[in-house]
Amino acid sequence: MDMREWIGAALKDAMKSKDAARLSTLRLINAAIKDKDIALRGEGGDATVGDAEVLAILGRMVKQRQESARAYEEGGRLELAEKELAEIKVIEDFLPRQLDAEETGAAIRAAIAETGATSIRDMGKVMSALKAKYTGQMDFGAVGPMVKDALA
Repeated sequence: MDMREWIGAALKDAMKSKDAARLSTLRLINAAIKDKDIALRGEGGDATVGDAEVLAILGRMVKQRQESARAYEEGGRLELAEKELAEIKVIEDFLPRQLDAEETGAAIRAAIAETGATSIRDMGKVMSALKAKYTGQMDFGAVGPMVKDALA
């Protein structure tokens, strides 16, 4: 079952169970995927996004909601922050398990060895290799400095 089918099945289940919070989040996910489909059609590319792109979309959605929740908490709007955090939980149901620090370090070392990277100039190659293998499993914003340290 591909990601679209999985999300579609979850959407139907949420409708049947009348879970309004989950349903609204799943609809947001579907809308984001359809927006990307439309953007790709406009570029003359493939009409639909694949699983890797869906994972990237979900990762961006989680990051956006984390930033919003943080802003709401700072502004004293705890009910809105809780809503954002609840949406994150629903989105994360569709993401693969996040790698822990030890696994991330091992993945970085393997990517450096695989690409033959020797200096900071090779950071792009290493990041590309990591993104190809671990999309949705690690936060690349946090991994960048770790790769930089490993190459320095």
